[in-house]
Amino acid sequence: MKVLMFGWEFPPHIAGGLGTACYGIVKGLAHNGVDTIFVMPSASGDEDQSVARIINASDVAVEAVSSSVDEFLDKVKFVRVGSNMIPYADPDEFYELVEAEKKLREQSDYKIYGAKYRFSGKYGSNLLEEVARYAMVGGTIAMEHKDEFDLIHAHDWLTYLAGIAAKELTGKPLVVHVHATSFDRGTEDMIDSRVFDIEKRGMMAADKVIAVSDLTRNIVINKYGISPDKVVTVHNAVDFSGRENVKVERGVRDKVVTFLGRITFQKGPEYFIEAAAKVLKRTDGVRFVMAGSGDMMNRCIRHAARLGISDRFHFTGFLRGAEVQKMFAMSDVYIMPSVSEPFGISPLEAMRTNVPSIISNQSGAAEVLKYAFKVDFWDVDAMADDIYALLKYPALADFSAKAGYDEVNRLKWNIATAKMKKVYESVIK
Repeated sequence: MKVLMFGWEFPPHIAGGLGTACYGIVKGLAHNGVDTIFVMPSASGDEDQSVARIINASDVAVEAVSSSVDEFLDKVKFVRVGSNMIPYADPDEFYELVEAEKKLREQSDYKIYGAKYRFSGKYGSNLLEEVARYAMVGGTIAMEHKDEFDLIHAHDWLTYLAGIAAKELTGKPLVVHVHATSFDRGTEDMIDSRVFDIEKRGMMAADKVIAVSDLTRNIVINKYGISPDKVVTVHNAVDFSGRENVKVERGVRDKVVTFLGRITFQKGPEYFIEAAAKVLKRTDGVRFVMAGSGDMMNRCIRHAARLGISDRFHFTGFLRGAEVQKMFAMSDVYIMPSVSEPFGISPLEAMRTNVPSIISNQSGAAEVLKYAFKVDFWDVDAMADDIYALLKYPALADFSAKAGYDEVNRLKWNIATAKMKKVYESVIK
């Protein structure tokens, strides 16, 4: 069996959990006898091609006879999304970036016969423009390789239009993989209607929808109106291969409690800060680390200062690769207090490093992790109690670490992708 897969990022260059998940998926599929052609907007050339054949969309000339992006997208029966979307920007920043993008567009010649687009592969001011162009290139790639795959697999809304284009142009079945939805990225009144429309369009066009948790499956069914028969839950997993026992020198004797993730509303960083303040009122000899970046970073720095705990709080900025492993190696407790988390791979990565973990009940990972401590994201008293207990009772921490390690060791991508392969088989006629 062969699959044409559309992603947005792939290790070693990643901005979040999507790239990590895609790597685990293609490795697991290879173990289960499925060959993958993995398309991404901007490949660097150092991706692991032993697990998948990587196609860099920036290297592909679009041979469609179209004079504009609009014309091409009309041919494959959907409407171009031509506005800018900025994930995290205040109104002034948004205006400045949109105006700059308009000027750039006015100066550009968008004739695309035989043209190559240079994708950033990031999440910048022209993200929706890149999503639309990616669809155009994705359709071209699908036509060029239509005899080399049996079905199409598209990850998250960024690639859904490319998946739809590939399906319309080749007639091959489409599976879309929902790693997150608009309802996870903000409250209902904050949802970007353009992104919601792309998500729904992708789910409606798909022959099957894979959700990373039952939590996400319920959102897909109830918020997007997708038939329950069409939506299948396949929980994420963790990759143990290449794992090294990282040895680090802390430089301090204090215990370390770590939050690692995007510093955004979805991840609940302010609840972590509130819990930290409560713990520090009960004990000393502990430091709190917020590892990551995001639109709420400055706000969180000010929040820690207002609570008078800045001397016990550390902000590292974004970490990747070996830096993440070193952070886990320095940690005594890991916490993921997400307000809404479709799954959450980071606690699995922490637990495989023998770090006791606390996660919110509002996460997909809570469905499969028995030996992680679970709290409601808003219950900072319970969160503080769990942190305190893991810091002060070594026997409890040791048991949690050992049981957690054994638990996540059973959550392998080979098992998860065996379920995906069955989904594939159900749509191939």
